[in-house]
Amino acid sequence: MATDYDAPRKADDENESIEALKERGPAKGGSAIDAEDADNPGFELAGADLSDVELDVVVLPQQDDEFTCVNCFLVRHRSQLDHESKLGPVCAECSG
Repeated sequence: MATDYDAPRKADDENESIEALKERGPAKGGSAIDAEDADNPGFELAGADLSDVELDVVVLPQQDDEFTCVNCFLVRHRSQLDHESKLGPVCAECSG
């Protein structure tokens, strides 16, 4: 549910004293993710030590029917070519 921060506050909350807030305790509904960095949550694999695992990735060179957009630097198929600029090819997504 979205929270409208511009909406006026309820009158009941304004009159609560500090003592009443202390007695009520921390807000309920907090989660463990609040304690961690929300942008970089930590994930633990139970009992898995992956320190010696290597990832093998096959990188293919650019094919004859592909181009690299000079705006987004993504390799795209020729069907996505919009136009050629002075600098090079521009994809349809970047020209829009």
